[in-house]
Amino acid sequence: MPDSVDTLATPASVTIDGRDYQLESLSAEAREQLARLSATDRRLQQLQVELVIAQTARASFAQQLKQLLPA
Repeated sequence: MPDSVDTLATPASVTIDGRDYQLESLSAEAREQLARLSATDRRLQQLQVELVIAQTARASFAQQLKQLLPA
C-alpha cells in the first residue's frame, strides 16, 4: 500500500507517493482500488468527527456526574 495518496487531487489525476498518475492511464482494477481507498478515507474522516463528538459528550457527562456527587 502506498505511504501517501492524495485522493483530493484533480479528477483527471491522482498523486500517489508524490507521483502523479492520469486516471485514464490506470487499469480498471487500479481505479477500483482507488475508489475503495477514497471511500475508506471519507469514512475515516466521518469516524474522526464522530469520535470527537463522543469524547466531548463523555467529558460533559463526567463533569455533570462530578457535580452530582456528594462533597
